[in-house]
Formats: sequence, C-alpha cells, structure tokens
Amino acid sequence: MRQKPFRKALVCLLFSGIFTALAALGVFYSPDQMLSDSLYQTPKALGGTIFVVGIDDRAMEDIGPYQTWGRDVMAMAIEALNADPNSRPAAIGVDVLYTGETDPELDAYLAEAAGAYGNVVTASMANFGTELVTEDTGNFYLKDYAVLSYEEPYEALKAVTTQGHINAMYDQDGVLRHGILEIDLPDGRTIPSFAYAIYQKYAAAHGLPETLDVPTDSLHRFYVDFSALPGGFYEGISVSDLLSGDFPAELFDGAIVLIGPYAAGLSDYVTTAVDRASLMYGVEYQANVIQQMLRQDFKAEGKVGIQLAVLFLLSAACLWFFLRQRLRWAIPVWLAVAGGSILACKALYAAGFVLHPLWLALTVTVFFVGAVAFNYVQAALEKRKISNTFKRYVAPEIVGELLKEGTDALGLGGKLCDIAVLFVDIRGFTTMSEVLTPQEVVSILNRYLTLTTECIMKNHGTLDKFVGDCTMAIWNAPIQQEDYVMNACKAALDMVEGSKALSQELMEKFGRTVSFGVGIHCGSAVVGNIGAEMRMDFTAIGDTVNTSARLEANAPAGKIYISREVVNRLGDRIKVTSLGDGIVLKGKAQKFEIFLLDGIAES
Repeated sequence: MRQKPFRKALVCLLFSGIFTALAALGVFYSPDQMLSDSLYQTPKALGGTIFVVGIDDRAMEDIGPYQTWGRDVMAMAIEALNADPNSRPAAIGVDVLYTGETDPELDAYLAEAAGAYGNVVTASMANFGTELVTEDTGNFYLKDYAVLSYEEPYEALKAVTTQGHINAMYDQDGVLRHGILEIDLPDGRTIPSFAYAIYQKYAAAHGLPETLDVPTDSLHRFYVDFSALPGGFYEGISVSDLLSGDFPAELFDGAIVLIGPYAAGLSDYVTTAVDRASLMYGVEYQANVIQQMLRQDFKAEGKVGIQLAVLFLLSAACLWFFLRQRLRWAIPVWLAVAGGSILACKALYAAGFVLHPLWLALTVTVFFVGAVAFNYVQAALEKRKISNTFKRYVAPEIVGELLKEGTDALGLGGKLCDIAVLFVDIRGFTTMSEVLTPQEVVSILNRYLTLTTECIMKNHGTLDKFVGDCTMAIWNAPIQQEDYVMNACKAALDMVEGSKALSQELMEKFGRTVSFGVGIHCGSAVVGNIGAEMRMDFTAIGDTVNTSARLEANAPAGKIYISREVVNRLGDRIKVTSLGDGIVLKGKAQKFEIFLLDGIAES
C-alpha cells in the first residue's frame, strides 16, 4: 500500500463511496435517528404560558364515559375559562373534532360559547392518500400525500372560531419529529396547523409577529424541537375542574390553554423524538410545537447532498491515514474525527441546523477498526516475510530483532555501517575435486559449509553468501551489535578448531582432508539489498569487504589473518603474532600490515 499510493487512493475512494451510498440509501437510518434524538432533543425551561387541561380519567369518572358527552360539556368548559374578564386566556385550543351537526340545541350552545370571546381555535383534519392526477397534456401520474378529504367543524362552529389542522406526519421509523405548518386544500385554501393558528391568536393578543419564518420542505414540514417530556405541560387540571369552578383562573390570564384527550383509553397519543420510550398525548405534542413557535427557535435540516459529499471526502482521508499507521497516531485521529463530528453536529444544532450525526462517526469508526485489522494482518505477513528471508543466513535472535523493525530494510538500497567481515575458504579443494567423484565433492562441501554456518550463527553473525567453497559473513548488520569484532574472531577460531575433527573424519572416509584459510577486517561498508526488484542479495560492499577477502586469500591452511584495525579495536583481548608490513594485498597500492590470530586472551 505504502509503495503504491495510487492503489491505496483507489481503495480509500472505493470504500468511502460504498459507505456514502449506504448512507444515501438509508441503511444507517434507524441508528442515526436514535442518536440524533438523544443528541438534539432535550427538555427546556418552560415559560408558564401554555397549559393543558385534560379530558382525563377523573373527568370521565365525574361526567361519564367520553362517548356519552354532549357538546355542552366543552361549551361549559370554554365559558368557565372566560368567566372572569380579568383572567381570560389569550387563546383556547380545543383539540377535539366537532364535525357534523348532532343536537341542534347543543350545537348552537357550543358555537355561542366558542364565538363569544374570540379566543377559541378548533381542530380540523385532512385525510391524505395517493391520487391519480391528469395533466392538461393528457399525461397522468400518482400523487403521494394528496388531500383526499377534509374534515372541519360544523358550519355554526366554523363561522365563529379559527381552525387549524391536527395532522401529524410520522417519519419512516414511526417517530414524530416533524410538524406540518400548513396544508393546501384542493379548493385553494391554505389551512394552518392547529399549533400555528393558536400561536397567531396569542401573538395578536400580545403584539408579537403573527407570521413566522419557518424553514419547511416541499410538504410544508418542519423539524420540531421539543421543549418538554410527556406530562411537562400538564398541571393536573381536568375538564371536571373547569365545570366545578375549582381551578386557578388567574393562572390562565393571557396564556394559552389546550383542551384535549389525556387518557390512555382515548387513544390519542404519539411516539416522539424527545422520549421514544414514553407515549405523548396529542394535546401535549401541540403544546410543544406552540412552545417552539413562541421561542422562534426553528431548525433547518442540512442538505443531504452536501452531507454526503463531506462524508465521502473526510472518510476517504481518514482511511488513507489509518492504513499502515501506528495506533498511537491513529487512535487520536479517530477520536478527534468521530467524537468531533458528533460535537460539531450538536453545536450546529444549537445554531439552527439539523445534521446526520452518525454518518461520519460510524463510517470513520468502521474504517478505523478495519484499518487496525488490516495493519495487523499486514504486520503478521511482513514478519513472516522477514523471517523467511533472513532465517537461512542469520541467527534466530537477529531475526527476532528484525521483526521489530519492520520491512523497511527489505527494499533495494543500503546504508553505511561499521562492520566486521569474515571470509573463509577451503585450501586444496580444487585439487581434491579433480580426483573425487561429484557426489563425494558435494558431500565434503556440504559438511564444510555446515561447519562454517554453525560457527557464524553461534557467534551472532549474518551469513552473507556462499561463493563456491568460500563463505562470507558480516557482523553488526543488519542490526547493531555489541562486541561484533570479537564475535567475528571467535567464529574464525571455532572454524579452525572445528576443521580438525572434520579433517580427521574426511581422511578416514575419503582419504582426503581439508583445512581453512580465514581473513577478518573491520571498517565502513555499504550494507543493504543489492540487485533488482525480482532478484536481490542482502550483502555488504566496499573496501572493507575487499580487504577481508584479500586477507583470506593470503592466509595459509589453518591460519587466520586479521588487519591492524582489528588488533587496534580488540587490543590485549586477543593473542596475535605480527607478520610485519611487507605483504602486498591484491588491489592495494601499499604494503599491508597483517597479524596472525592465535587465540583469545585468558583474561
């Protein structure tokens, strides 16, 4: 991935595109709405302006089953609220449908009571459905959310009151989050919502702006910012209290009073965004919408296209960052983006914008987890690759160290290192191969190479290569080591000592023997992978390597030649015999001082 940014970019764009498409198709809808409800919808301080009077269980116990109530009950309740001219409500909302005429006397009584004070708003309702619409051109189509019929108060009551529709439109998960500001009827009339009509009546009484700038969609829907949980507007006042006169009339002075069903048996309740676990009565929902209008705190829902574009770009950038990134950097970025996006949505909601809070947080979290898993698998594969690459020519403990460093050292290239280099060769091997069979030659060579390899591994060296009957090893690369020059000398001494037993064995078996010549030098060299992408060798190159090879070429059988640099570094830790500076090494213009390594000092 890291070496192929174009491929990495394609992967990031592909997965970001998939998750953006899933968000657009609504796959994340339910959890996103649950998060938005808990994030956005919180109870607020109420102004004491709106009160709910319930058609509750106590009222039905005192007056009788609701189905037996005459329209005079509501007429008497309206009269009771308006009885004191100094304590009349600014608006009374009757959240009950009074369609059609029943008893002429009671119908007239209710219309007279509702029209006497000019502060009553009655409920109406549109019935929506799918309608076949034929255009002037002769084309036709099915129109969703078409108004098929409209129910409104009977004529006498309609003439003396203001009407507002009580329709509610649930979201696809069955939760009420939106109100319908107004409905366009087929006859050309526009009916405001029940809450809007009540607000306008209240606003007219108190000198407030009667027309509100509410952001709506094509269906006149707007996002409801709830102020209270179920029961928040209910003071325990029942319709029976109004009829008995046992209520604080001064409490309702200049306020808004909503009268509506407030008992489970009347089945007028909804599931709302502010509390999905508890049902809210319809009259309480109306109170929440009116309270929002009084606060004039409306929310504009963000453009889906813009949110999807932001999701695509940011998630792609995060995935690019997470891939092949260490956890200590990936975790803070993940927390900043995922947590920050949720906090940003909360802040933007306070500023008047409704966004999808889960989209980016969820996508980035999935990408983070996926990238961690991918990085883990890649690391495991890389460790196996390193192990397979080096286990044939380095000591196991060196392989373990390489696994900690990753695969940076596996690419072409090298770095300048201070190393110790050892060359060892069989003396007399060419002559011996001329008189032995190929099988015998290979057998002897394999025994020799096994011995030199074991001595190198035992002393923590890196087996660089076999060249015919010659073995090359280095120390202090590919990782740094302590006392690496001494380790090279110990390996050489082990080889010479081991060759004695091997020589005896070969003499008994083949009638021939072998001995070693060894050369050791230390200094700077370029160490790394040399070659081509399809075939490379991990090796060392430079004058240090060449000098070591020249020392080995001049070493007699069973002898170890080392340079002045080796002696200078080890000092009296080794036993040496100086051979003087009269030897000229191939490729060197000046004579070279050589020492014979006799052993390790006892101290």
